[in-house]
Amino acid sequence: MSDCIFCKIIAGEIPSKKIYEDDELLAFHDVNPAAPLHFLVIPKKHIPNIMELDEADAPLMGKLLFKGQELAAELGCAEKGARFVINCKSDGGQTVDHIHLHVLGGRRMAWPPG
Repeated sequence: MSDCIFCKIIAGEIPSKKIYEDDELLAFHDVNPAAPLHFLVIPKKHIPNIMELDEADAPLMGKLLFKGQELAAELGCAEKGARFVINCKSDGGQTVDHIHLHVLGGRRMAWPPG
């Protein structure tokens, strides 16, 4: 989508601090980190939110989660863990209409988050 900030990052129109990229996924550091380690993993396919997934997207979402945990481990969260979050729509706290996984680590997380 032409007006989607994440699609613009994927296209290289907006710079990002990339961690990982392949044909289906892009991972980059969050510009407003909420933890010492905070990065996003996004599919290159534009999917507005988790409620709009198709059954055919299941392998892509599995890959997204697996890559998130792999990168979290590589970046120092293997021993103590991390928080993995997918917000959905306005009530769920989603601010960019392109499905994305937040991975936060490097500190103890509180529950409930707020």
